[in-house]
Amino acid sequence: MEQERKIPAHVAIILDGNGRWAKKRGLPRTMGHTEGCKVVEQTVEDAARLGISFLTVYAFSTENWKRSEEEVSALMQLFRYYMKRLLKVAVKNNVRVRMIGEKSRFAPDIIEGIRALEEKTKDNTGLTFTIAVNYGARDEIRRAVTKIAQKVKEGTLAPEDITEETIQQQLDTADIPDPDLLIRTSGELRLSNFLLWQCAYTEFYITDIYWPDFNKAELEKAIDSYNKRDRRYGGVKK
Repeated sequence: MEQERKIPAHVAIILDGNGRWAKKRGLPRTMGHTEGCKVVEQTVEDAARLGISFLTVYAFSTENWKRSEEEVSALMQLFRYYMKRLLKVAVKNNVRVRMIGEKSRFAPDIIEGIRALEEKTKDNTGLTFTIAVNYGARDEIRRAVTKIAQKVKEGTLAPEDITEETIQQQLDTADIPDPDLLIRTSGELRLSNFLLWQCAYTEFYITDIYWPDFNKAELEKAIDSYNKRDRRYGGVKK
C-alpha cells in the first residue's frame, strides 16, 4: 500500500538565480527579478493549495545592498509595485503576509507599504507567507542577543535563566515554527546567511534550475524528496 504523501508544514525557499536566468537570455538582470516576482506569486498560490501552512522566502538580504546602485534602485521600485500585487494575491487566497528583517533602512513609503500589507492581511487564516527583506540571520541573532542583554541589564532576566527558548522568542520568526523543508534554486550548496538558527534540523532540497523557472512541478518534486527522508532529532525519528 502506497504511503500517503506528507506535506511539510513550513517550507522556506532561497530564491536564487534571477540574474543568471536573465544573463543566459541576454536580458538585463532586472528582468530576472521581475520574472522571479511572478513566480513568487504563483508559488504562494500553489503552496496554499497544496496545504502548506507556512511559506518563507529570502527576497533581499543585508548583503544585497552591495550590488550596483542601478540594480538596487530597480529592486526597490519592483518591491513597491510587487507589494500592491501581493495584496491582491493574499486577499484572493486568504493568505497572511509578514515581513522579517531590519526594515528601517528602507525608504519611508516602503516601510509604510510593508506595514499596510501586514495590517490588511493579519486576520487571514490560510497560509502565512513570510518575506525576508534586508534580512541576514547573523544580524537577526545579533538583534535578539541585544534585546536579551537589555533585559539582563534591567534586571528582568538573570543570565542563568537564558534558554534556547529565550533566544527563539526574540527572533523575527518567534511566532512561526521552524522550517521542515528548505528549497534552494540554482544549485548552490549554502545557506547564505538565511535562517541559521531555525534551520538546525531542516531538510534541504537543492535544484539546479534558476528561480524564474521554478513551478508547481518543482515544488512537488521537493515535497516528494522530503517524504523520502527519515527525519530524526538526536536519533529519535520524527
